[in-house]
Amino acid sequence: MKRSLDFVGKKRGEKSTAGHRPTAELVATILSCAAFTAVAGGRMVAAEAAVLPDKGAADVPKGTNVATMETVVVIGHLDEAREQIVPSLGATSYSISRDQIETMAQGGNAQFSQVLLRAPGVVGDSAVNGGLHVRGEHANLQYRINDVLLPEGISGFGLELSPRIVDSAQLITGTLPAQYGFRTAGVVDIHTKSGGMENGGEVGIYGGSFETFHPTFELGGSEGKWNYLIDGGYNQNALGIENHTGASSAIHDLTGQYKAFTYLSYVIDSSSRVSVLGSLSYSDYQVPNTPGLPVGMANTLPWHSFLGTTHFDSALLDENQNEQNYYGVVAYQKSLDKLNFQVATFGRASTVHFRPDPLGDLFFNGVASDVDKSLYSAGLEFDASYEATDQHTIRSGSMLVDEYVSNNLRTTVFPIDPVTGNPNGPAFPILDNPVLHGLFAGAYLQDEWRISPRLTFNVGGRFDVFSSSSDRENQLSPRANLTYKATESTAFHLGYARYFTPAPVESVSAGSVARFDNTSNASAVHGDSPVRAERANYYGAGVTQGLAPGLQLGIDGYYKTARNQLDDGLFGQTLILSAFNYRRADIHGLESTLSYTHKGFASYANLAVSRASGQEWTSSQFLFDPADAAYARNHWVPLDHDQLVSGSFGTSYQWEQSSGNARIFADAIYGSGLRTDATAADGSNIPNGGTLPSYYSVNLGIERTIRIAKKQTLRVRAEVVNVTDHLYELRNGAGVGVAAPQYGMRRGFFGSISYAF
Repeated sequence: MKRSLDFVGKKRGEKSTAGHRPTAELVATILSCAAFTAVAGGRMVAAEAAVLPDKGAADVPKGTNVATMETVVVIGHLDEAREQIVPSLGATSYSISRDQIETMAQGGNAQFSQVLLRAPGVVGDSAVNGGLHVRGEHANLQYRINDVLLPEGISGFGLELSPRIVDSAQLITGTLPAQYGFRTAGVVDIHTKSGGMENGGEVGIYGGSFETFHPTFELGGSEGKWNYLIDGGYNQNALGIENHTGASSAIHDLTGQYKAFTYLSYVIDSSSRVSVLGSLSYSDYQVPNTPGLPVGMANTLPWHSFLGTTHFDSALLDENQNEQNYYGVVAYQKSLDKLNFQVATFGRASTVHFRPDPLGDLFFNGVASDVDKSLYSAGLEFDASYEATDQHTIRSGSMLVDEYVSNNLRTTVFPIDPVTGNPNGPAFPILDNPVLHGLFAGAYLQDEWRISPRLTFNVGGRFDVFSSSSDRENQLSPRANLTYKATESTAFHLGYARYFTPAPVESVSAGSVARFDNTSNASAVHGDSPVRAERANYYGAGVTQGLAPGLQLGIDGYYKTARNQLDDGLFGQTLILSAFNYRRADIHGLESTLSYTHKGFASYANLAVSRASGQEWTSSQFLFDPADAAYARNHWVPLDHDQLVSGSFGTSYQWEQSSGNARIFADAIYGSGLRTDATAADGSNIPNGGTLPSYYSVNLGIERTIRIAKKQTLRVRAEVVNVTDHLYELRNGAGVGVAAPQYGMRRGFFGSISYAF
């Protein structure tokens, strides 16, 4: 896994010549493009290209030895120019190539969160608790595709992005430059495949343990000025959400997931293009069951007293969740001599629908909640860079995102006698349909000052405004990063960033809580202060050192203090995350990464240490137990996703054969354990005061690619996930915002076969 501090692609002071390239330079561009060609699925995927007629071709004399041909204008320079608009400039950047994805467990068939889990500072979690956490944060990630922001969806189990569409990806963390706002724990910057010079495609089937059946297809190429890529697939398995028990197979855990992605690009001329991205995902999940649950009780009476039944097998519960995500992006990019800019418009629709077991949930919980949330967003983004002098590059931009949330909530509850605390009548539904609105607006300006060939100072700031249905907040956030390349193999960086992180628009509204007074869904705490924007100071420093040819070491440290620290948790019956604030928080950590490549051998090892804690819950107080809330007012509470030590490791070896190539690979993840509640000496509960046992998972695989013809290959792959069948628990059902036990995947055997043409 490659680590970089991003000193920007081209040499400082080197002027862009996009749009003014002589024929000789075009030939050089074609040759340089080959250097960026990547092997994906046993076939070559080249940089984006288009064929444009040479206007001077008619002037070439006929009948000579001079070959007449169309001039091929390779527009890889547009990709390079786009990188100059929004580089990471001193932040810590972890690069993940297409080839590296293929050497991890399940490769391109894995969830995208599993790809990010191989980066340092990333902590794995159950799908219902967010899937992963970066540098002690719960969520707070932004995703970008080809440098255009992907609007947020409603929290859910699935991530609609597929690793198969990725040509390269970066996880950018630390002290982010001013172009990155709102979600700041990390930036996932994905550059998609773009079709390639030669038309082709790939079809495949992946399957194995846990009833896994995963057919996929891909088609890409270029037609004149058009470039296109279409990718899609269906994934069915019996482990859609982590198992609630330690058994090798979960009960009631089938999932069916449809995903499709489209990329289109039209080359207007050698300095400009229009790109269109579109994606859809549709997923159904069964919520896994735990057999043998006890009968649900109110005060002294069981809930079933008013249900007409005295028995219900918890293994037969039938809770389900549906998730849908659709988005589209249209972007225009222009690259001139000193000015590069991109303007993009985007839209997204995201829905989550949790359907309870109408009888079973009332039997065990006294509540059955049918929750249907829809989020619609649209926005406009503009980013530009201007090379004012050889020493100064000015960057600026703005963004506007409008979000609208529709809620359709039907919660069936029992009436409760306020004196006895027992149900005193049959269950009845409470309807709640709040409509929420949020507006995000931000603008930034910064200067990349190249003080010397080795020393660069990037300084700037951004101003952000967030306006919601109940509040309006804003902040001016300065950013500064200093990078120093001491030698060709040694680089340092030091930075500071002020962050402003608004709350999710879909947070529970104040009017929803009072509706449940004197019911089985009433809260012991009636406080419901609105969720506020988080405001933080972030400091980072690090070094990258080349130890030997192909061997690189990186060390990074960070420290964050925050006011109104945002966190998310699962409260009550539904598996939809709710946001809340800690009054203040302290997060710090240290990361190290080591990588080595030599010919066909590649390996990496990452290790991170982190501590994250907060004090006093200052919003959505109705979510918490009164005793826990009293403890948190006077004590530092470890955040539920805090994990002291996290690690990942991977290695692979590929060798060429006359008929193709072969590869063996292995990878592993390690965690010292997430947080859970603990019991004090006096018997009281300490929220998040304990730690779950450490865990690990080791995975092995082998892959063989066979050349059938010039453009046709057959690839066969086999792998074992969790080779030792290690039983480990990510969550045990206790802790702040933790709903149920969650176990990691047991040993699984998988295989795939794909045909590329």
